[in-house]
Amino acid sequence: MHKSEIFTTFARFFDFTRIITRMYWTLELASRLDDAPWPATKDELLDYANREGLPLEVIENLQELEGDDEEQYESILDIWPDFPTNDDDFLYNEEEY
Repeated sequence: MHKSEIFTTFARFFDFTRIITRMYWTLELASRLDDAPWPATKDELLDYANREGLPLEVIENLQELEGDDEEQYESILDIWPDFPTNDDDFLYNEEEY
């Protein structure tokens, strides 16, 4: 294999791993932060997640947060803007009734 082929393969591998390691949230993972000490910095959220023994996926997602370490997050909505709130009733369809 030529050096350029090795480099191309290597670069593709790292692009692939970067895609895999992007943060993802589910309702179950996000709900684990319901009792977090809001507002909180990234470090405070990581400390809380470790103390409470939250799933590894939550800790990895928090580690992936961009921004400086002093940025305050007011709620899960600052981390996952699409988080469904109490106002969202995605199981109710007005047109059916």
